[in-house]
Amino acid sequence: MPAPRILLQLDPDPHPSVFDSVVAVDAGVEQLFRHGGLTKEQVRDLVHGCMFTRGGEDLKQTAIFVGGSQIAAAETLFQEVLATFFGPVRLAVLFDGNGCNTTAAAAIIAAGGHVELNQVTILVLGGTGPVGQRVAKMGAICGAKVKLGSRQIERAEGVCAALRAKSPNGQFVPVATDSPDNLAAALNGVEVVIAAGATGIELLAENARRSAKDLRVAIDLNAVPPVGLAGIKPADKAKERDGVIAYGALGVGGTKMKIHKAAIQRLFTDNTLVLDAAEVLEIGRELEQEKR
Repeated sequence: MPAPRILLQLDPDPHPSVFDSVVAVDAGVEQLFRHGGLTKEQVRDLVHGCMFTRGGEDLKQTAIFVGGSQIAAAETLFQEVLATFFGPVRLAVLFDGNGCNTTAAAAIIAAGGHVELNQVTILVLGGTGPVGQRVAKMGAICGAKVKLGSRQIERAEGVCAALRAKSPNGQFVPVATDSPDNLAAALNGVEVVIAAGATGIELLAENARRSAKDLRVAIDLNAVPPVGLAGIKPADKAKERDGVIAYGALGVGGTKMKIHKAAIQRLFTDNTLVLDAAEVLEIGRELEQEKR
């Protein structure tokens, strides 16, 4: 009889995410060890406590999830987890701070249901943020040309440079979105727009979206009013609006949840797995293939 599935949940927030905990239980985790308010100095001992208590086939029955609303702080914890491993003594680990990887994957998969991603240009609004960067990376993995938008062009240029360093075959183009004219220029030739900015900030006005003659798919990842793409409703799911296929945050939420659960379940198949952006996207693509 296999050992029970244990998930170590690491979170920089004072209280570990209840959302992430519920998903873990629904995904089949039998014992959930939740730790919040963490700094990187506290990670090693927690990970060692899981690494050295099981061996053989039972080792893969323990895994690690790194999440929390503070994505940059969560990334620091994630890197510390990876630095703690040595040789074959390691645990599978999933990074999904604030749902950044699973949300980005759901958005890219939604877009890919309507266009051939390797033949289009995607504009990511709010592209310098953590979710936007992952949307951009995943779009490039699928072969799309990616315009990365920011109100500060210097930030967009810096993020594009960092993305190119990790994905040299990716096409990343920084664009300014700080004025209506710059935004209109950024939308030129764009078939897919994905808004991944901070909650409660409108990134694209309704008339500007309607004027984008090449646009075919519009996806907004913000459900808090005002939404990022004006005129797109949070519950929109493949809804036709002004000749464009529209998705709101809730419209991609079902796919995000399926990917999240599947990624947690995948952790318990191989103790060497490291699930970050590319790996989470691949899980999402596999789920999409199973539907067809």
